[in-house]
Amino acid sequence: MAKNIEFKGFTPNTFQFLRDLGENNYKEWFEANRSVYETELLHPFKALVLALTPVMYSIDSNFEFRPHRVLSRIYRDTRFSKNKEPYKTCLWITFQQPVSDWKDYPGFYMELSPEGYRYGMGLFMPKKKIMDSFRERIEFDAGEFSQNTKHIVTGLGFGIGGDLYKKPMQNNLDEYFQPWVQRKNVYVQKSFPIGEELFSCKIAENMESDFKALEWLYNFMKDDDLI
Repeated sequence: MAKNIEFKGFTPNTFQFLRDLGENNYKEWFEANRSVYETELLHPFKALVLALTPVMYSIDSNFEFRPHRVLSRIYRDTRFSKNKEPYKTCLWITFQQPVSDWKDYPGFYMELSPEGYRYGMGLFMPKKKIMDSFRERIEFDAGEFSQNTKHIVTGLGFGIGGDLYKKPMQNNLDEYFQPWVQRKNVYVQKSFPIGEELFSCKIAENMESDFKALEWLYNFMKDDDLI
C-alpha cells in the first residue's frame, strides 16, 4: 500500500461486513468476501495507522509504525482460544515499543467492533513489580500526578479501567487516586457507538488530539524506574 494513501474514514459497509462475519464465521464465506474485507476494513485501517504516525512518532519515536505490525490479524489463533471460530469480528491497532517484554510497557490502542469503537492507553499485562512501582511513584509525588491527570478524566472524559484487586491495597492516598492504584493493570479509555465521525477523517483527528493529551501519562507509565 502506498505510503501517501489518504485516510477518508470507514464506511457503513465496514460494520456490515463485521456483522455478517459474525453470522458466517467460516473459511468459505470469508474467502468469497475477501475483497470486501480488504476494501472496507483492511485498507482503511492501514490508512488510519499512516495518518496517526506523525503524532505517535512525536510521542515516542521508538514505537512500531509498520501498518501490518500495528494492525491486528483477523485470523484467530484457535490453538489457545476457547473460541474456535477462525476469524475475529473486531480489529485493533496498537502503538507500542517492539520489545520482547512488551507487557511491561504502556501502549496506545484503538479497537473497532460491530457495535462501535474504543481507544485509549495504558499498562495492560504488567508484572506485579511494575504496578508496585507505579503506585510508589504516585505516592511519591501525588500532587504532580493529580495535576497532570485530572483533565484526562474530568476534561477529556476518559474512564479509568483495569482489573481490580479482590482485597483493597492499603495506602495513604485520597479518594482521587484509588481508581489508579487499586488495580492489577491500568488504562484510560473512551468508548463510542457507531457515529458519523467514523465515516470521515474526523475520527483520526479526535484520536490525534486525545493521544497527544495522554503523552504525560504515557511517559509516567514507561519511566525507566518502572521497567
